[in-house]
Amino acid sequence: MTGDGTRAVRAGLPAAEAYQPPVPPPVFAAHFHLPGDPSVAPYGYGRESNPTWVALQEAVAELESPGERAEALVFPSGMAAISATLLSLVKAGESVVLPSDGYQIWPKLRRRAEERGIVCHTAPTGGDGQLTALRAAWDRGERVRLLWLETPSNPGLDVCDIAALAREAHERGTWVAVDNTLATPLGQRPLELGADLSVASGTKALNGHGDVLLGYVASRDPELVEEIRQWRTVLGAIPGPMEAWLAHRGLATLQLRVARQAENALAVARALAERPEVSGLRHPGLPEDRDHALAARQMRSFGCVVSFTLPDRAHAERFLAALRLVDDATSFGGVRSTAERRGRWGGDAVPEGFVRFSLGIEDPEDLVADVRRALADAAG
Repeated sequence: MTGDGTRAVRAGLPAAEAYQPPVPPPVFAAHFHLPGDPSVAPYGYGRESNPTWVALQEAVAELESPGERAEALVFPSGMAAISATLLSLVKAGESVVLPSDGYQIWPKLRRRAEERGIVCHTAPTGGDGQLTALRAAWDRGERVRLLWLETPSNPGLDVCDIAALAREAHERGTWVAVDNTLATPLGQRPLELGADLSVASGTKALNGHGDVLLGYVASRDPELVEEIRQWRTVLGAIPGPMEAWLAHRGLATLQLRVARQAENALAVARALAERPEVSGLRHPGLPEDRDHALAARQMRSFGCVVSFTLPDRAHAERFLAALRLVDDATSFGGVRSTAERRGRWGGDAVPEGFVRFSLGIEDPEDLVADVRRALADAAG
């Protein structure tokens, strides 16, 4: 089996053909010539399939599950992938356990699910909260259809044991989905750890250039994939071919970007650890992080995000304003470093001075120097 870098460069590409481009161009088509029986046609109508998506889907499946056959479906955003997975697989009267500390749109999606008769429970990522919530629902006689994990969590960076939770869930017929956005398939492979579904926002590190909205779900279970595929087709939650092509092109540098970002994240985390005004510092790659041992068992790279808290809102805003190499923006995983005060959105249970910092691929020495100078300016 090839290495991650080779796989990322080659995944989803056709065999070399004389005088043809190595990466096929995007296919813009609402419909295709369709003689005869449509059930045997690879392409017929643009809402059902497109050669450009198919190539990206094959690439994502290779990255998420290099040792065993899997399928992937791409969507126009990460939330489209998350919503399709949850709402297509869980029916009215069934239960789910969701992260209480995950991506801030989750409470809004949870309300939509509850409006459709789905029973929703929440639990924090760290500790035994998820297992406790699962067992409590089972003890009440509920049919818990899906356990949703987000590890590391966004923005708090807590880590949970995917393999242990999957074993427990599967004993009672509960599927496990893992939001793998922050780790990327090069940093963590939920399907190898026992999860049924790996879901992610391709907007972040997968594409990595801050110019595409995209999402995906991958699974080794063809029945789950087909259920979600039908949902995508019926609702029309399809990506554009240009977005799919850009994301596929970006995969070629995924390993290089992920490695540099992880290096930068650890360097900045170590610099932050030196400062007395910094509290609540989290990064799974720090040996002193409370989840480091667990993260080291199930992750191969610790991600690009560092989170920490400055004394108050004003202090955090002075720090962000003083940074010269870091954009004040609300995404993560891109080639350019970004940071933001998460409390400005109101959707995360974090202190007013909480900062989520996403490291790009700049030189680590420059980033560390910028952070130290900005911290000094903010304190002064």
